[in-house]
Order: sequence, then C-alpha cells, then structure tokens
Amino acid sequence: PTPPPPSSTPTPPPAAPSKPAPTPSTEQFASATAFLGQRTERRTKMSRMRQRVAARLKDAQNTAAMLTTFQEVDMGNLMDMRKKYKDAFQEKHGVKLGFMSAFVKASTAALQELPAVNAYIDEETKEIVYREYCDISVAVASPGGLVVPVLRNTETMTFADVERTIAMYGQKARDGSLALDDMAGGKFSISKG
Repeated sequence: PTPPPPSSTPTPPPAAPSKPAPTPSTEQFASATAFLGQRTERRTKMSRMRQRVAARLKDAQNTAAMLTTFQEVDMGNLMDMRKKYKDAFQEKHGVKLGFMSAFVKASTAALQELPAVNAYIDEETKEIVYREYCDISVAVASPGGLVVPVLRNTETMTFADVERTIAMYGQKARDGSLALDDMAGGKFSISKG
C-alpha cells in the first residue's frame, strides 16, 4: 500500500485538552465572610403622626394576611449577557455566573434609591433608623430544604463577590456548617419564584 500524497495545507496541531473549571472549596470561600463594608445608620425622630401611622400599620400586619408580590420582567438582555460571558467569568473568578448576582445588585440599587424601604422603627427611641448598608437574604438549597442566609453589605459587592458568597453559603448548607448568624439580620429577601 502506498501512503497518501502530502496535503498542500498544513495540519493544525491538536487542540490542548480543556481543563475543567475549578471546583470551589470551603477554603476558597473563607474570605467571603470577612468581606464587610461600613455598617452605618442614620436616625430621624418620628413625629406623633408618624408614630400613630406606624402603630396602625403594625396592628394591621399582626391581624391581616401578608402579601408577596411577583414581578414579570424581560430577562432577554440578562440571559444574552450571561450566555456571552459565563465561561470567561468562571475562568476569571472560579465561580459560575448566575442570575442571582444581577437580582441582588438591582435590589441593592433600589434599596439605595428608596432608603425608607431599608429602614426600621426603633420603638424605644421612637426613631426611624435608615440603614446606609444593604443586607439581602437569598434562598439556597440544603439537604433539609431551603435556607435563607444573608449577603451583607451588598452595596460594596461585585457580581463575582455575590456569586462567590452564594456559592460559599450553598457549600456550608450542604456540609451542615451554616450557622444561625449566617441567616440572621436580612432585611430584604430574594427567592426564585
């Protein structure tokens, strides 16, 4: 048998095998819990009228059904952005780019734009306390069901910080090391509906 004639076009070298994306470990996420910005608050005295309105609203909350709202949005641009950048994002940051980081950052922007939504009433001093930081709770799966840990100071977080922290909480939920402190203090919650 005779060998085939040489080809006029060079044969490209074989592609390098793609390495699998790094799998995050609990150690990788250890620094995520230390990521806290400033935690300042601003207090404003409540007028008598405001105190009365607050008391009536609290009475209504205690006696009436609570309401959860769902908002429909066009996710087209976000889905396109994720599709375009997800591989580069994972390679650079070692964590997957999900949709929750966009939801957290959008909610954070809204809380900063409308500080009254992020405020609470101090009954003892009759003051409205405006938080100048945003703590947002997100649902993550655990063997026992959903748990809702708190992302603290989301106003200082990047998409990568949000995704890394959610992944850390997911890992802690799966290995049973999620602490009560991890789930305490959230003032605004996001869940996938």
